[in-house]
Amino acid sequence: MSLTFPLAEDPEPFAKERGRLLFAGPVDFVKGVTAMANLPPADRLEVCFAGRSNVGKSSLINALTNRKNLARASNTPGRTQEINYFALGEEKYLVDLPGYGYAEAPKAVVEKWQRLLKQFLQGRQTLRRAFVLIDTRHGAKEVDEEIMKLLNKSAVTFQVVMTKADKVNAATRAANLAQVQETLKKHPAAYPEIVMTSSEEGLGIETLRAIIANMT
Repeated sequence: MSLTFPLAEDPEPFAKERGRLLFAGPVDFVKGVTAMANLPPADRLEVCFAGRSNVGKSSLINALTNRKNLARASNTPGRTQEINYFALGEEKYLVDLPGYGYAEAPKAVVEKWQRLLKQFLQGRQTLRRAFVLIDTRHGAKEVDEEIMKLLNKSAVTFQVVMTKADKVNAATRAANLAQVQETLKKHPAAYPEIVMTSSEEGLGIETLRAIIANMT
């Protein structure tokens, strides 16, 4: 049976509460790293967030953690070339990957970052899932597919999170959701559910918290 990639359903009450508790607890910045040798010890489960510049990644992480400036959005897309680690209590790491698809960054910087990303995805045994953020206003772009291909190759399960759902009307949202669903059929590492979110309106935030908190 071919996968249809439906939207994730609302979590069960116990799963939702577990998500609330995890993100209501301490969330601390651990470190930003630019080389594999500097990664923190692989002593707990990790999830990472990837998305092209301007997709709303910082806003989503801030909404998840109920912090205003935990993940700082840079005015210049692609300026931050670090893998940023945040500890969710003692239980998990939330990893913020730099935005990709940045036109402003010098070619050498982009190549260095792509090398680090590849090494990270292929070499981090505790990485349980990557969340690939796609802007609901635009659907999946070629640059999004590049990261999906890398995740396929690295055998890292990834789940699409559609951002900024409040910025489009229902018809555009449905059309771009269908386009993303069709795109995902080509990617064997894709997790078979999509989360639709709005950081401003809180849509999908509880669902995403529950998914992360209940991951083992």
